[in-house]
Amino acid sequence: MAQRKMTQKLFTCHRRMFHLKMKRKILCRFSVLHKYLSSFWYQFLAFWITKSIKYRQLPRTIPVSAAQSPPQPADGRRSTSDSALPCCSTDLVSLKICLLGDNQTGKTSFLTKYVGKEKAQEGCLTKGLYQMDKTLNVRGARISYSIWEVEGDDSCSQDHIQAACKDSVAMLFMFDLTSRCTLNSVLGWYQQARKWNQTAIPVLIGTKFDDFVQLPLDLQWTIASEARAYAKLLNAAVFFSSATYNINVNKIFKFITAKLFNLPWTLQRNLTIGEPIIDY
Repeated sequence: MAQRKMTQKLFTCHRRMFHLKMKRKILCRFSVLHKYLSSFWYQFLAFWITKSIKYRQLPRTIPVSAAQSPPQPADGRRSTSDSALPCCSTDLVSLKICLLGDNQTGKTSFLTKYVGKEKAQEGCLTKGLYQMDKTLNVRGARISYSIWEVEGDDSCSQDHIQAACKDSVAMLFMFDLTSRCTLNSVLGWYQQARKWNQTAIPVLIGTKFDDFVQLPLDLQWTIASEARAYAKLLNAAVFFSSATYNINVNKIFKFITAKLFNLPWTLQRNLTIGEPIIDY
């Protein structure tokens, strides 16, 4: 009887080991297949981007132009007071930044968090375009960012994209971290933007990190890997952000300022899954 029980235990043990080895083989093969397919997909995207877009690096000398005029309403009247415009001063550097991305990706919330609610209420709104200003002091110099947001719905015209992208020193391509289709749309936005501006610094921004962090870790890893792959193809930095909790909002504009004026940048990259990604 004891020998029979021992034989049954050995048989059970061998069967479990067999199942475990088979499971490991299946997982290993699936992992290899996934890496192969991912590599093929990224190579295809790189080939498509390279063929359709010619990109040139931002020159080291940044032209300082006059303050950009915000978009005007169709009836010719201003929708805001003159105080919304950056003042023209000899020590004021006026630069333009544009925000692009699908609808409902949180562009307006992101912009409002950066400029503040009061300044956001002074912003100039017309059909298809929204413009806000933010003035800051950097090492004794006053910098005025004129930030133009393009609506992301189907009615968005090339004229709006041209107006927002022309003369911009940086272009922020935004997508919803919980909606992978908005990440796929970034390529189209990038292609349209580069028609009007070949030198602006590109930055890829994933919004709604507070919702994204609630997703399973394996899904977070997949989306984060795809976002970094897209950013590499666009030669762009990538930030995960949240306007609700002010995660990385100010850091993004500090990064842009440091790139434009060749300032030291001490922020470390963060590639930890479950935390807001920073990669540049």
